[in-house]
Amino acid sequence: MSDDSCSPSSTGTPVPAAAPRPLTPAKVTRQIIATAFFTFLVYLAIGIPMAVLPGYIHLDLGYSSVIAGLGISVQYFATFVSRANAGRMIDTMGAKHTVMRGMLLCSASGGLLLLSALAQPLPFLSLVLLFASRAFLGLGESLVGTGAIMWGVGRVGAENTAKMISWNGIATYAALAIGAPLGVVLDRSLGFAMIGLTGMLLTVLGYVLARGGPATPVVQGEQLSFKLVLRKVFAYGMGLAFGTIGFGSIATFITLYYADQHWSGAAFALTAFSSAFVGARLLFANVITRFGGYRVAVVCFLTESVGLLLLWSATTPALALLGAALAGFGFALVFPSLGVEAVNLVSPANRGAALAAYSVFLDLALGITGPLAGAIAGQLGYPQVFLFAAIAAIGGVALSLSLYRSAQQGAKS
Repeated sequence: MSDDSCSPSSTGTPVPAAAPRPLTPAKVTRQIIATAFFTFLVYLAIGIPMAVLPGYIHLDLGYSSVIAGLGISVQYFATFVSRANAGRMIDTMGAKHTVMRGMLLCSASGGLLLLSALAQPLPFLSLVLLFASRAFLGLGESLVGTGAIMWGVGRVGAENTAKMISWNGIATYAALAIGAPLGVVLDRSLGFAMIGLTGMLLTVLGYVLARGGPATPVVQGEQLSFKLVLRKVFAYGMGLAFGTIGFGSIATFITLYYADQHWSGAAFALTAFSSAFVGARLLFANVITRFGGYRVAVVCFLTESVGLLLLWSATTPALALLGAALAGFGFALVFPSLGVEAVNLVSPANRGAALAAYSVFLDLALGITGPLAGAIAGQLGYPQVFLFAAIAAIGGVALSLSLYRSAQQGAKS
């Protein structure tokens, strides 16, 4: 998902070393929060249907758990294929206009989801409209997520990049934490159609606010080819993918898992995951600088795997809630810990490109997890989905240790 970036440019474009005018710390914080608010709105629109959508596809429309997983994953595939284009759009049109276009795409997504709800008596048409809605949402997410970071950095200066990244990530998962239970309430009280209408209204508001915001200069810069950068960061991206499988599994199947266990409160498991993520970001923002990305990644993967194993073996909803929280706590620093090491593989002028290529693996993992975990659930049951995700997180431990050893050997030679 696009909430993260560990360099001043997530598109490969260098940015100015400082804001045009000196800003007080209080003003910097206000500017950052104002820009991160666009990310918050989009991820609120993403979070609201998250706990409701799998059940709608599987139970209301009558399709399999694989199709339910694919319905979630369409969004991530759309983000994956549009990430490079988002970078080019920022370079040529500017971050503000990129955010505006992303908001319009997300608004169209909400409208299509509303039509899908109205077409429920015709299940296939409803499913087609829903898939189109998810694709538009993924395209919009890519533009707003990348654009908001670059817009914020352009407004407060590159020296405040870390603060911008931190607040952008907090906005993302705070919105998901709020959105999941809100979506359940809206669905139960006003019906599924209200999910689409709410998403549309939120992102129309985002477009209006973005249109009134100050534009920042378009900065051009030479960069390596995307394919070359992708090869350089491939191993680190695979580590990110291993960690992301846990989030994708929880986001897609926690609702059906709770229903299968005859438990209530599935939306609060998503809230626990997101709240723990935000808490970890706030509490441990400086540990990567202190201990290095590889060591932090190992601890994060271990914590995430423990949480996923707890979800797999949970006998009560309280244990499942704890497992989701631990998984979110561990996942919180996976992206920046390996991302810091990935961007150090290239020159400063290409660090944005490295992060853009690195982020592709998050999108790809989220896209693949839905149908793959759906197949596992269909054959082996929903608890096994989280065992599969835990094994992937343990693979992240092994990969991080291997990368750490290689880095140490390279430093000695």
